Amino acid sequence: MTDLSHIRTAVVDDHALIREGINTVLAGGGVGQVVRFASATALLEAIESGDVFDFYIIDLELPDIDGVELIDTIRARSRDARIIVCTIHDEIWTLRKLISRDVNAIIYKSGTGEEILTAMAEILSGRRYFCDTVHKALHMANDRSAHPSSRELEVLDHIAEGKTTREIAADMFVSDNTVESHRKSLFAKLRASNVADLIVKAITLGYLRRPSQKR
Repeated sequence: MTDLSHIRTAVVDDHALIREGINTVLAGGGVGQVVRFASATALLEAIESGDVFDFYIIDLELPDIDGVELIDTIRARSRDARIIVCTIHDEIWTLRKLISRDVNAIIYKSGTGEEILTAMAEILSGRRYFCDTVHKALHMANDRSAHPSSRELEVLDHIAEGKTTREIAADMFVSDNTVESHRKSLFAKLRASNVADLIVKAITLGYLRRPSQKR
């Protein structure tokens, strides 16, 4: 069993019940010290004052600063920071965003507390840890022969906004034919039969956010 008695961990979640639950799990697993924060600002103030942590366990829905922004801030201060994201969000675009930031672990709040200890042990061994549900979501999203290019994704965003080919061409400073070419490619790659189907599949595969999730 991994010795965690020397580990100092910051837990950031605006729900007291979650903070206390994680603290109980970590204390029971032998983690040396757990410092709990109800907001990102409180954590950043602690870091600014000189506090050092071996692990950061972060929720994405925080009252003051977006969790991804907090991750970026921590990474800017320490490229080697060990970050575990504990969230309810299972959207593929969220997972891709987190992976692009090299988070060390992603676990869901619907899982067991023991997963946090497993994740910490894996990270200390030099590995990343993604729970089974995350692995399945990533496998489904990546199980395609081709992904849209950056220009195609730009066109996709415009299509989702309800713009016509001519409007998209004007916004992107390209010809109508170029936009149509990108549209055809998008329909082929996402195997969509119409615009509504295209948007639904793009959301499912993580190329678009659901409207209710846009900030």
